[in-house]
Amino acid sequence: MPSSEPAPESSDSEREAERRRRAAELLGDLLPTTTTDDTDEGWGEQAAPTSDEEFLRDVPPHHG
Repeated sequence: MPSSEPAPESSDSEREAERRRRAAELLGDLLPTTTTDDTDEGWGEQAAPTSDEEFLRDVPPHHG
């Protein structure tokens, strides 16, 4: 059975690329590109479809 280890004469960058490829193959995409705290919904806010709705929602308390 052939080994998946890179040849000893490989450069450091080739070994690092091979290590990253194997890790990606084993682990897959564990982290999403966007997490829930990157969105308004993650902070408990509803997304405002228009600027007018956002301005009406963000009225200071003394204008209430």
